[in-house]
Amino acid sequence: MTERNNARTTTGPDEPGTGDGPLAGLRVLDLATLFAGPLAATMLGDFGAEVIKIEHPSKPDPSRGHGPSKNGVGLWWKLLGRNKRAITLNLSRPGGRATLLRLAATADVIIENFRPGTLEKWDLGWEELSAANPRLVLTRVTGFGQFGPYAHRPGFGTLAEAMSGFASITGEPDAPPTLPPFGLADSIAALATAYAVMTALAARDRTGEGQVVDMAIIEPILTVLGPQPLWYDQLGYVQERTGNRSANNAPRNTYRTADGTWVAVSTSAQSVAERVMRLVGRPELIDEPWFATGAERAAHADVLDTAVGTWIAARTRTDVLAAFEKAEAAIAPIQDVQDVLTDPQYQALDSVTTVDDPELGPIRMQNVLFRLSSTPGAIRWAGRPHGADTEAVLTELGLTPEDLTVLRTEGAL
Repeated sequence: MTERNNARTTTGPDEPGTGDGPLAGLRVLDLATLFAGPLAATMLGDFGAEVIKIEHPSKPDPSRGHGPSKNGVGLWWKLLGRNKRAITLNLSRPGGRATLLRLAATADVIIENFRPGTLEKWDLGWEELSAANPRLVLTRVTGFGQFGPYAHRPGFGTLAEAMSGFASITGEPDAPPTLPPFGLADSIAALATAYAVMTALAARDRTGEGQVVDMAIIEPILTVLGPQPLWYDQLGYVQERTGNRSANNAPRNTYRTADGTWVAVSTSAQSVAERVMRLVGRPELIDEPWFATGAERAAHADVLDTAVGTWIAARTRTDVLAAFEKAEAAIAPIQDVQDVLTDPQYQALDSVTTVDDPELGPIRMQNVLFRLSSTPGAIRWAGRPHGADTEAVLTELGLTPEDLTVLRTEGAL
């Protein structure tokens, strides 16, 4: 495995340019906000695409104000806005509409997450955009998709986590359904959107024509939940909440160590389950008829959890981890973000890397999503100030200073 590049800024942050990764030469217009669409654009930018973030002049992407800030600078935006050139454009004004069409003519991809019909209201729907650029891929990311009875409802990732079945199976059996404390559905949809964009671009290579990508945030999370619809369709089976346990194998849980920390154990493989029982001094359980399958072990989770939990509770986390590693059994410490930043495996992978930022100095954030041996991605700069690149991008488009003045007077910039 080739090491990932250091991913520090390689282009002067005061004059951001395009990358030289595998997606170099691809131009993406990011019109989206919160969070799936923008994160998909970030993933494309990480591998060399030129991403132009287009925000309203007076209503920037709300992620700039989400979560903690430092010196008045939103930290979430530094991650979500990395590798993007930031410009402002009011699409509801005639000059803003005309300018977007000029930009669309130079672009490969537009990512937007307005409610269905909003672009059409501004005369910027697929008919107008494809006329300006027949090779364009218009990527529409919404909560519920472009059609159906819920299409015009406001949609957020939380609603997808609720509707998909995720919340209903998350949490303890005797406790309420549990929502994740982060943007799970949005993040899954972002991964799916980046994949959809690349699929549409591959089709364009064959046909010469662009198309519309319709991404509903409620769908990708449904896919990653596995065969639940198939189970219900064929067996009438509805998965219930099991807490940290699994209906498919045991022991599988979190366990507290003698020094008050926690570890997670998984035994998805039969051989690993047997090693764990030998390690904790209960080899006789292996000979039980029910131990032969994961589902039967799960039905006897109380016995197995007691055996594993008692053994772990008598030892420190360091000793537990060392013993499991020696036994070739699967275990991991329950880590918070402070632990993650000092974890030797994450450090070896450079999973959290340092980026030099002109506003905040050196900052640490997650690195690009995967390693490529020949054409690695890179973080060229962190999120830019609102509208920082408006003049540069539009001047490159051919607008004169006089044109920019007219657009500002109109309220389009």
